[in-house]
Amino acid sequence: MKNYIFLLSVWALALHFTACNQEISQPNIVVVLCDDLGYGDLSSFGHPIIQTPNLDQLAEDGIKLTNCYSAAPVCSPSRAGLLTGRSPNKAGIYDFIPGTRKSKDCRDLVHLQKHEQTIPAMLKNAGYTTCLSGKWHCSSRFNSNVQPKPDYFGFDHWFATHNNAAPTHQNPKNFIRNGEEVGEIAGFSCQIVVEEAIQWLKKKEKDKPFYLQVCFHEPHEPIASPQNLVDKYLPDSENENQAQYFANVANMDQAVGRLVQYLKYSGNDDNTLIFFTSDNGPETLNRYYRATRSYGSPGDLKGMKLWTNEAGFRVPGILHWMGQNTFKGTTDAVVSSLDLMPTFAELAGATLPDRKLDGESIATLIKTGKQERAKPLIWAFYNALNEHRVAMRSGDWKILCRLKNDTSYMPQLNNIYEGNATSVKNAIMTDFELYNMKDDIGESENKAMEYPEVFNRMKKQLEKEYADLLDESFVWKREE
Repeated sequence: MKNYIFLLSVWALALHFTACNQEISQPNIVVVLCDDLGYGDLSSFGHPIIQTPNLDQLAEDGIKLTNCYSAAPVCSPSRAGLLTGRSPNKAGIYDFIPGTRKSKDCRDLVHLQKHEQTIPAMLKNAGYTTCLSGKWHCSSRFNSNVQPKPDYFGFDHWFATHNNAAPTHQNPKNFIRNGEEVGEIAGFSCQIVVEEAIQWLKKKEKDKPFYLQVCFHEPHEPIASPQNLVDKYLPDSENENQAQYFANVANMDQAVGRLVQYLKYSGNDDNTLIFFTSDNGPETLNRYYRATRSYGSPGDLKGMKLWTNEAGFRVPGILHWMGQNTFKGTTDAVVSSLDLMPTFAELAGATLPDRKLDGESIATLIKTGKQERAKPLIWAFYNALNEHRVAMRSGDWKILCRLKNDTSYMPQLNNIYEGNATSVKNAIMTDFELYNMKDDIGESENKAMEYPEVFNRMKKQLEKEYADLLDESFVWKREE
């Protein structure tokens, strides 16, 4: 009898230690980032025509985030913010980064600098193996030794383009793998990017958790989609260009499905967290000469890409932690791509960089579906098409303002450098607008006059947050 009791005690103790080890085991982490995907472009987010069954299933199995924000309303700063957990202005990345060029405004200098701390570097220090597959767009001189490449920021393996897949999504020829040109690749970009990710997963070190960042080019222009999908959407489209866009999103959804299926097939579905989102809102049709197939939907939101109204940076968000007991359902908690670094650090037991972050861990949200932000979200985008250069969300409220000098509105600024930093710092906030995001996601009713106490509180908070942001913003200087 004593031996029996002893064996029961040993068994119970073993179960206890097993449960503890499961609780503290480091999750695999997959971030899937689309390019110019609108808030209303997925069927689970209300699109009436595009079918995205794989992403819809991911949302059904996990958490649908209806208040998910990117770090900026345009690509390069949004990606820098996601990687660093800080406002991209602090890294000196204010707008999209052009390719190698000579320019008087210092745009050829802009890149993610060596002192920046990133998610893959942080997780690598915690024992992870890491991979980037897809779009990079964090340097003006891509794959040049004069600026750090993705491997410098912690990616063990990288397969990337500077910006768009070229000449289109079909048969691209501008991918670089670990510093070496790949040449033309047959197929469509999203499938190529997922195939690279799957091949890396097959070959990676088996005894390490992994961080995988999949950055699709879809549905950014120049759009090209499989003909069978185009034909499928043509009867419900205005024209072939619109059918191309619908098919482009559907093809991306199929690529996500392939990746999820491989994670299940390879036995990585017991502890892998997947976070899906977009870098910014949808492109405006015909905004530039190549944007002839840009039929992205902002849903019920106001604005588009490059706006500081909601559609510029409020994007689809889905989080699913495969194999773990988490909240399942829809949440309206405010989440930002800035939150990924502190969240992943907490879940992986990694050490955060010794610097002030703008994101907050959403570990509690993942467990419960609810979480209140302690710090507001602020965006300062000086090329905003709606001319409200600064926006802030705090709780259920959002405030916007224009920036004005004594004599004229702010000039269009691609990046902050010596020649115009003074204008930015001396600008006066004016033309404020206040919206209740809980009742009016379309920003249709300015509540500044109706709620003066809320307006004055938000205005004071915005002035402080923006002043703090300016103090930490990086100014580019050309050394002659």
